[in-house]
Amino acid sequence: MDIRQVTETIEMIEEQNFDIRTITMGISLLDCIDTDIDRVAEKVYTKIVDKAAHLVAVGDEIAAELGIPIVNKRVSVTPISLIGAATDATDYVAIAKALDKAAHEIGVDFIGGYSALVQKGYQKGDEILINSIPRALAETQKVCSSVNIGSTKTGINMTAVRDMGRIIKETAEQSEMGPAKLVVFANAVEDNPFMAGAFHGVGEADVVINVGVSGPGVVKRALEKVRGESFDVVAETVKKTAFKITRIGQLVGQLASERLGVKFGIVDLSLAPTPAVGDSVARVLEEMGLEMVGTHGTTAALALLNDAVKKGGVMACNQVGGLSGAFIPVSEDEGMIAAVQSGSLNLEKLEAMTAICSVGLDMIAIPGDTPYQTIAAMIADEAAIGVINQKTTAVRIIPKGKEGDMIEFGGLLGTAPVMRVNQNSSADFIARGGQIPAPIHSFKN
Repeated sequence: MDIRQVTETIEMIEEQNFDIRTITMGISLLDCIDTDIDRVAEKVYTKIVDKAAHLVAVGDEIAAELGIPIVNKRVSVTPISLIGAATDATDYVAIAKALDKAAHEIGVDFIGGYSALVQKGYQKGDEILINSIPRALAETQKVCSSVNIGSTKTGINMTAVRDMGRIIKETAEQSEMGPAKLVVFANAVEDNPFMAGAFHGVGEADVVINVGVSGPGVVKRALEKVRGESFDVVAETVKKTAFKITRIGQLVGQLASERLGVKFGIVDLSLAPTPAVGDSVARVLEEMGLEMVGTHGTTAALALLNDAVKKGGVMACNQVGGLSGAFIPVSEDEGMIAAVQSGSLNLEKLEAMTAICSVGLDMIAIPGDTPYQTIAAMIADEAAIGVINQKTTAVRIIPKGKEGDMIEFGGLLGTAPVMRVNQNSSADFIARGGQIPAPIHSFKN
């Protein structure tokens, strides 16, 4: 793709809030393992600062050359539970602080990978890391955390689900922003460039560049030109638009890879909204003919959007990965917020939509007095959707305030209306612990 093609594409989508949402450098920390946690922290800091020293400068340089905003520069690292397990430390907050110090030094927005993968059980470092999450997020600014509690291959670790319900509550009690930087996954992917769930998988190269594109406003403007046309035309329009967006993401990734001297990983072509008017996935769905998101037909519209985005992206780039599709975070999407405030959209409808979208119950505020068992049950429901449907699902819940309050996060995280939660108890269900077995279709060998 040459500069002339880029210029033509930019002219087509000018003033439609198109941007490259993130350039994320994934860095392996496996060579930082040591028996002494202070030495681990020092090695972690040194490697990140060395490998990502020029990430922000290169991102800014490419953005200026192409005239395309690159909103975030981020780093993801090997799950810290794996790195900390070699030590005798009782928590890994020292490593979290080293990550935060490195993030400040190199100037990135966030650093992800304070993570554990416990879909089938706990190893030595996993429980230590999980229990230290509230303090780690309270005592750092840029560190993000994630825990994978289920997969189609293994089923759902319900003991971990129970623990994460408790951890989310404790995180909310210890810090204002903590829960917004904590994601609980099923079927987590190793090359996700988006926060708060990014971590660098052990199957990845030592250092890679992954790019996350966006552009709900671009898709909406394209659909405005085909109002009243059949869904065949709608799908084709979304697909062609996603193709153009992804080609730009690929170019940015290739340029960053060449200039930083590291491997190009993937383009994640997710439609990620922002609080800005004109940058909403909800408004894209409404452009298809829905009076407001949440009404009947919403899930079908989202299914078409998600599928067409993936088809267009795969045609544009051989290295598509991450989550790729449509995000539906409530606080980060002004159309979603409006639908919640009007009563058109509730948690139950959002859960149905997560069977179709790229992720799950994302950036949703619930009452602060919600029992941890209820939060755990919400995680279990989302994990079940992911495990049965062989897709990634996630929960990023913020227990704060009272129903009807507006919780302000600022920046890309936006404003979240506190949503109603079913008041019937799930405590006895969550108390069982153990493992929900893998579904029958997991056996593919």
